[in-house]
Amino acid sequence: MKLYIKNMVCNRCILVVQTTLEKLGLQVRSIQLGEVEIENNVSAIQKSAIAEALEKFGFALIDDKRSRLIEKIKALIIDLVHQRNSELKINLSDFLSEQLNQDYKYMAGLFSEVEGTTLEKYYIAQKIEKVKELLVYDELTLSEIAYRLNYSSVAHLSGQFKKVTGLTPSHFKNLKTVKRKPLDKV
Repeated sequence: MKLYIKNMVCNRCILVVQTTLEKLGLQVRSIQLGEVEIENNVSAIQKSAIAEALEKFGFALIDDKRSRLIEKIKALIIDLVHQRNSELKINLSDFLSEQLNQDYKYMAGLFSEVEGTTLEKYYIAQKIEKVKELLVYDELTLSEIAYRLNYSSVAHLSGQFKKVTGLTPSHFKNLKTVKRKPLDKV
């Protein structure tokens, strides 16, 4: 049986969800961002217990198809930007359509309707969060960050960064307080 989980956005989230389900006596067959497959079917009472246990950690079970698709889209974008260093070699629209076997216009419309932002803006917001992370680590130059995240130039990265955050990358880097967001709040 598959369970779909909202706000499951990183490897730590996977570990928390898996541990929580195992504590409830469920055998996890496979787990990935936003989706868990367990060995057996669960009753309505068990499902309620799962939802309650996951809610303590900021997760939620997703029951409807539209919400599941939105979470799959988010998980793919987060994985692409934060785990695979934005190794996108094709358009985001083609990537999502291939991965989810869905029409991009349908997904984009649904995403905008439900999330109140476009897929492209969400993707850019995730990339900017990754830029912030890399700036805070202070291990790469801005040129290296731009290259790693497939920006056409440092100027393009800087312009997009300023548009989203209101700060230049260098100003952000020099701040004493870091203004990063959790991935599920982007």
